[in-house]
Amino acid sequence: MKKSMMSILMLVILLVFTGCSSSSSTGANEDDTLTVAWLPNESGEDLGEARDEIGKILEDATGKKVEHKTTTDYNIAIEAIANGNADLAFLGAQGYIEANNKNDSVQPLVVPSGESGTLDDAVYNSWLAVQNADDYKMNGEYKIDGIQGKKFSFVSNSSTSGFKVPSTGIVDYFSQQDKFKELKAEDLLEGGKDKFFSEVLYGGSHQGSAVNLLTGKAEVAAFCDTCVNNYVELADGEENKAGAVYKVRKDAAEPFNTVVGKTFSLISVTPVLNAPFVVNTELVSEETREKILETLMSDEIANNEKVFVPEDSKLSGLFKRVSGKERLVEVEDDWFNPIRELSK
Repeated sequence: MKKSMMSILMLVILLVFTGCSSSSSTGANEDDTLTVAWLPNESGEDLGEARDEIGKILEDATGKKVEHKTTTDYNIAIEAIANGNADLAFLGAQGYIEANNKNDSVQPLVVPSGESGTLDDAVYNSWLAVQNADDYKMNGEYKIDGIQGKKFSFVSNSSTSGFKVPSTGIVDYFSQQDKFKELKAEDLLEGGKDKFFSEVLYGGSHQGSAVNLLTGKAEVAAFCDTCVNNYVELADGEENKAGAVYKVRKDAAEPFNTVVGKTFSLISVTPVLNAPFVVNTELVSEETREKILETLMSDEIANNEKVFVPEDSKLSGLFKRVSGKERLVEVEDDWFNPIRELSK
């Protein structure tokens, strides 16, 4: 009798836990609204039209109302998707990994492809920029040796290309020297007299980090190409190559409107995995996720000039269209493992 009662009790427990697991993976908490969280880089007014366009298309596809949650801090967007205050989010690779670590129900959907239209070249670039690259030229090559002791601007310590990738690169480079053989990424978080950098600033966004450099608050800054493409143009050199000089456009929107005409140059360029749209599967059912995925990967999105902006367009879209093959493509969690490896 005791064994029988125990078996029944175990079966009930199993059914309860199975039910909980099933409901969390099938979006049992789904409602009639899809809230999309955006990082500070994509939260500006200049990208409002692109955000709204994606929202309208998702509304048509799902029958749900789409609300946009713009942010001024990386952690707000990451916490929103992890804690269930947002259904979808557009995050960097590092931001996605942090959200997934907090809640494994946060999963990637798509990333923008490369010019091939596939994942093969789905990368953008992390820049280390300075006022004058010639000051960092040694024996005909651009080197980062001179950044030590400078005033440095990162984006956020949750940024992939604005912290994780550049800090790893700096540590890898300098730790080969006896003086810095114990250097760690954590040592770059703060500046000071006995620190690697004399001062460390955080722009809060890639745009903010670039402006820190252009206004002289920082002597070296980390930020990415895609987040400043709408505000700057190549003035000299080769695109995405050390030594290239970029100038702020005459019609640049905030926050670059106060530094129009100013220039910066690159001393280091590192490819980075593209940023994903992610979903909280506790809040969005599999049926709705399929509709969202199909829509994001559709020609309607790929051919929408407010989302994928042609090179000669003056619109401030989310992504550039160079080859005409660029689009959003499906991605799995393990695609981001190279970024995870940077933290080991």
